[in-house]
Amino acid sequence: MTIIGVLAFIAGALDMISGVILLFLLPVQDVVDGFGGTGQLIAAAIGSIVVGLITAVLAGGLLRGSQAARLIVTVLQVLSLIGSLFLAVAYLGFPVGEWIGVAVSVLVLILLWTPKSSTFFTR
Repeated sequence: MTIIGVLAFIAGALDMISGVILLFLLPVQDVVDGFGGTGQLIAAAIGSIVVGLITAVLAGGLLRGSQAARLIVTVLQVLSLIGSLFLAVAYLGFPVGEWIGVAVSVLVLILLWTPKSSTFFTR
């Protein structure tokens, strides 16, 4: 189950990095327009950072087998997946990082709910 905790931490780190990158893109008018304005871009950046921070912190709970951490990380990974898909489409450049984020989120979600994981988290 260590792999789930490590992947959750990586997913959280990717979300935080994505949020910081969005903040650095505030001066780029095309990116701001793609988000529908400065407020929406800032909200997306802060949301990504917060989701990533909570996910990274809860990775420790996953390592201990916490059912609550499992449920919260599941919700956060679904939000992260939706956000990463949006950002992958909204970016004007080549959003490789967002597609990596999508892949990691999907992998975490799958691993969190395998029969072996269910046994680990319900003990």
